[in-house]
Amino acid sequence: MKAIVQDRYGPPETLALAEVATPTPAPGDVLVRVEAASLNAYDWHAMRGDPRMARLVMGRTRPRARIRGRDFAGRVEAVGADVRQVRPGDAVFGDLGEANGAFAEYVCVPETLVAAMPANLTPQQAAALPLAGITALMGLRDAGGVEPGHRVLINGASGGVGTLAVQLAKALGATVTGVCSTRNVDLVRSLGADHVVDYHRDDFTRGTDRHDVVFDLVGNRSLSELRRALTPTGTLVLSGGGVYDGGSLLGPVRLIARGRLLAPLVRHRIVTLTTTPGRQHLDTLRGHVEAGRLTPVIDRTYPLHEVPAAIRYLEGEHARAKVVITI
Repeated sequence: MKAIVQDRYGPPETLALAEVATPTPAPGDVLVRVEAASLNAYDWHAMRGDPRMARLVMGRTRPRARIRGRDFAGRVEAVGADVRQVRPGDAVFGDLGEANGAFAEYVCVPETLVAAMPANLTPQQAAALPLAGITALMGLRDAGGVEPGHRVLINGASGGVGTLAVQLAKALGATVTGVCSTRNVDLVRSLGADHVVDYHRDDFTRGTDRHDVVFDLVGNRSLSELRRALTPTGTLVLSGGGVYDGGSLLGPVRLIARGRLLAPLVRHRIVTLTTTPGRQHLDTLRGHVEAGRLTPVIDRTYPLHEVPAAIRYLEGEHARAKVVITI
């Protein structure tokens, strides 16, 4: 099968289209013929081994996972002997987690990490949903504790996670403020945001509005600045973010580490978001999609052999919403 492989850390030029062996499903695995995959910030972090501290997990001198990509959608080709809830021919979507491997014609994935594709989405739309959707869902519902009537601010509202977070926060009954650039104001408003802050014109950390939850997806403001936008007992949810700026030792981990140190000392709740892929979260997202409360937004699509160009666009040009790979 064809796949995008990488044998050393570096820029998009280190990625190559190659012929590799088609995987064989283990007893609890599902073999999926991939129809679409999507990019996340995670992919360029893994490609570059950035921040460098992350190489302790991803591989010290080269990526442990040779094939890039996490999110996918496609049809089940074969199943392992112990698989019970998925059958060949089923349309599914999922997130491979740190195992990677989605930028390929086929992928093997544990049955527990796939779910039925939403009936009203194309494979391209479904592939745009898993990691970004789970991040938005867990950040708002679980870490943020968002409830009806809450005021929620999303910093980075026009990105892959942000466009889904705006919609999910509205589905949870919140009043939503989205922060984005001038060119994305109309997009964020069209997704249901009650208020939109253009960061080229206004600084949400210096305004008078206070929020029950601030969901930071960018990592470009200090903890003190983010906390200024909270009510006295509000919750700050930190979830990394950023674009490639030449490499670093800690990257967004620096802000997250500071948040963990500060959390026990202040009245605000400061929560570092950790996501876990799985069918339960995917089923929840599918429910929102099929009920008309959530629709993935796609910025650009690229064919498999143009994954290097797609990642170059994602890591440096503030992509709107999701970038999708068709296979």
